[in-house]
Amino acid sequence: MARFFHPLLTLIASATDRELAKYVQFLKEENKILRKRAGGEIHTRPEERQRLIQFGKALGRAIEELITIVSPGTFYRWCRDEQFGKSKPNPKGGQRKPREIRELIIEIAKTTGFGYTRIVGEMRKMGIKQVSRQTVRNILKEAGIEPAPDRTSDKWSNFLERHKNTLWATDFFSVKSITARGIQELYLMVFLCMESREVIVSTSTQRPNSKWVVQQTEAFIAKTAERTEKPSIVMHDRDTKFTKEFVAALKAKGIRTNALPVASPNLNGRCERFIQSIKRECLQRFILFGQRHLDHIASEWVTYYNTRRSHMVRGHLPPIREVPEEVPKLDRNQIVVRSYVGGLVKSFERKAA
Repeated sequence: MARFFHPLLTLIASATDRELAKYVQFLKEENKILRKRAGGEIHTRPEERQRLIQFGKALGRAIEELITIVSPGTFYRWCRDEQFGKSKPNPKGGQRKPREIRELIIEIAKTTGFGYTRIVGEMRKMGIKQVSRQTVRNILKEAGIEPAPDRTSDKWSNFLERHKNTLWATDFFSVKSITARGIQELYLMVFLCMESREVIVSTSTQRPNSKWVVQQTEAFIAKTAERTEKPSIVMHDRDTKFTKEFVAALKAKGIRTNALPVASPNLNGRCERFIQSIKRECLQRFILFGQRHLDHIASEWVTYYNTRRSHMVRGHLPPIREVPEEVPKLDRNQIVVRSYVGGLVKSFERKAA
């Protein structure tokens, strides 16, 4: 029976990954062809390196398999230089403006989103006349700040950054279970905080109708009602199970919804990633017998996920946990191994003081 479940659930969980892998493979081959045509070394400008760092950091160690314009070691050196503030050379090689003026120009650009000409105007208002539009352009370019149209456009990453503390995402997933009526598809609903990565998973059902969705949504609202930073936005895809009753239940508590564009799974990628994790690391390793069994296993694993499982974007700490004090000297006797989810997963932890 286990042989039947594992390939099936793997197929369901990894469909999107396989598509993304094909896209990446195509782009890698295309890049190889372009590199051969270009010939010789390709030198990057500061603003180009800044963009590569911005998007490359988000890939983690996967950057080593993807980057071809430079070696992975060079990319990591760029990251170190950025982290420790290595000074950048003056591209003109001439007289630089005083540090105070440069910092003021950068602050105006970041605070207002103004273009070069309007920044010159702001400087003129303050009696600073020795700054031209070209000077502003050079200073912002050297600082890696995009021109105004690129800075002021509302990118998806900007939206996430503005609302991350109170922004939650939701999605559905299903697993197969053995019931009295044979093999049945059971559905669960997950809510995920975009900042902390904390998750809340619903109880399961065979019939994910509007009534059930509203019940799980009200349970989510109740669990987060006493928090300092309550949910303010819940984003979701265009699944028909997200009905007008679902939207009304959130709106009644002052929470607005954000329906994602059609065919855009990457915009809800963090929810998708959690669903992949709970399936591969937990649910696929059990033969599930009915709703109560599934709900118990899912609840145990979610507790482990929220309080014990490390997350790279959280500084390698769980979503719900204080930053531990650094240990000046390791005492092996203070380290214990605890098991969770019926011994499925193990965690190394320090004994409580």
